[in-house]
Amino acid sequence: MLYDLTTLTLRPATVAGALPRLQEWLEATPLKGELLGCWVAEVGLLNTILLLRGYGEDRDALLADHAAITGMENPFGIGDLTVARTMDAYQPFPFLPPIRPGSYGPVYEVRTYMMAPHGLAPTIQGWEETLPGRLALSTPLVGMYSITGAGTRFVHIWPYASMNDRYRIRTEAQEKGLWPPKGRTDRLLEMKSELYLPAKFSPTQ
Repeated sequence: MLYDLTTLTLRPATVAGALPRLQEWLEATPLKGELLGCWVAEVGLLNTILLLRGYGEDRDALLADHAAITGMENPFGIGDLTVARTMDAYQPFPFLPPIRPGSYGPVYEVRTYMMAPHGLAPTIQGWEETLPGRLALSTPLVGMYSITGAGTRFVHIWPYASMNDRYRIRTEAQEKGLWPPKGRTDRLLEMKSELYLPAKFSPTQ
């Protein structure tokens, strides 16, 4: 399974007006990937939209979409409002199921780590060993690592019913020793956490 994670940073106070245009563009543009999520930043770098698309095992289709979008005069239908854009391919951890449309949130925590060169393999192993205990409290939408772009980034996305629910579950997981996986500090160079809410047309709510 391959995913594309696109980040669109817009001019301040333009997101509400941009979303209907983005929805219209997504519905009218014949991209090869399946839209799985469209989320708007609530906490973190504001005026940011995340788009997540799935490509199965078809790397050529993902790259073809990247090339097509890059060549457009008005990418995503909101080129005039966009101040920054990244489009990167990600590979999910092999033991995680594929993402399916559904209601999981509506609060999505997106955690992004820049990995040290040696960090990916032990991180995958740590997740595989530790995640079964963590699943007693909540389930991640995805854990995946970048295969394009600057350096190796590890992104994991966790849906929660509310911000209070997120705090309660994370606190309980830490107090019970269920999470995070141990031995991770030397594997990470940077860490950030952001909270997103789904757009009305997002397949994941």
